[in-house]
This record gives sequence, structure tokens and C-alpha cells, in this order.
Amino acid sequence: MTTNNPQDYLAANAAVDSDHPTVIAKAKALALDLHNDLKIAQKCFEYVRDEIDHSGDVPAVITTYKASEVLEHKTGWCYAKSHLLAALLRANKIPAGLCYQRLSQGESGPPYSLHGLNAVYLKDFGWYRIDPRGNKPKVDAQFTPPQEQLAFVIQDEYEGDFEAIYEAPLTEVAQALQCNSDYKTMVQNLPDRVLYEKERRR
Repeated sequence: MTTNNPQDYLAANAAVDSDHPTVIAKAKALALDLHNDLKIAQKCFEYVRDEIDHSGDVPAVITTYKASEVLEHKTGWCYAKSHLLAALLRANKIPAGLCYQRLSQGESGPPYSLHGLNAVYLKDFGWYRIDPRGNKPKVDAQFTPPQEQLAFVIQDEYEGDFEAIYEAPLTEVAQALQCNSDYKTMVQNLPDRVLYEKERRR
């Protein structure tokens, strides 16, 4: 479901388990001595971006799904990392949702797959997208509101940004993370969804 009403993006769910004790503890630790949503959001973003390995970069021997699993194992695909960031923000009472792009798996052209990132609601700026997938050469995502600096830019007509901000992961994403237990199987079954013009972010 997607509403863009900030209050609808505070609740826990199966993937964004912001009510899990370890997630709550980490959220509180990250927010310690910080007194506004901007600084807390940046701290949570930089933690997930920099301290949680991207499972495709490692590569990881486990596929995580729930935010608490990502936190425990310190690894996750982009989708799972977005679940953890959303959970940490929600545990700190900051509305956060899940966003998606459709991107080429290579430099350009097919095959394509979904890419997971986040939107956070900041009091001074409104909804603001951030990408915690993890930086590497040619990938430089930053927290610079109101200017977006995401990990990837759209390159062709079959790529694009989904307009919706989701409270919980897309079905394709949830199934991929739950059905593919390791790097080898996951990389062969990355989730995809055709991006229709009516869904495209303007």
C-alpha cells in the first residue's frame, strides 16, 4: 500500500520489523545526543550505507530479509538494506518508506531488475529519497537534502523510478529474498517488474 501520508509509514511489518528489540536498541544508539530528525536520519542512513555490507558486493553466503536479520548478519541486498534503514527510522519515530527503481543489471540494456532504496519524511523538506545500498567506485550516494544524490541514474527508456512510496516490500522483492538463500541463487533470480508510464516518477 502507498499513501504518502507520513503517519502511515511509522508501523512495523514483517520485513520492516521496527518493533524488534535489537532494531530498537540500535535505533536509540544511533540517535543518542541527536535532537532533530535531519541529524538522526543522516546518522541512520550512513550507518546502513557504510556499516552493512551489500550482499552482491561481498558476496554473502546468506540472504537476509527482515531488518533484524540484516542487523544481525551485517549484510543485505539493496532491498534488505532498505528494510533496515526504514526500520531504524521508524523506531526513531521518523516516517520512512520503500522505493524502487528499475535498472539494467549491466552498463545498459537487458536484463533488468528492481533496485531498492528509501524515502524519508523530513519536517523541513517533505519526502526525500536516499539510497543506502553502499558506495563503491562509480557509486556515490549521499544525504544532502533537499538535493537527491542516489546511487544510480536512469540511462534508458526501460529503466526508471517508481513513483510510489511503499510501506512494505513489493511481492516480487519479498519472494526473491525469501526463496533464494545465497548469493548464487539470488543473483540468478533478481526481482523485476515492468515499469509502466503511469507508475513512473515525474
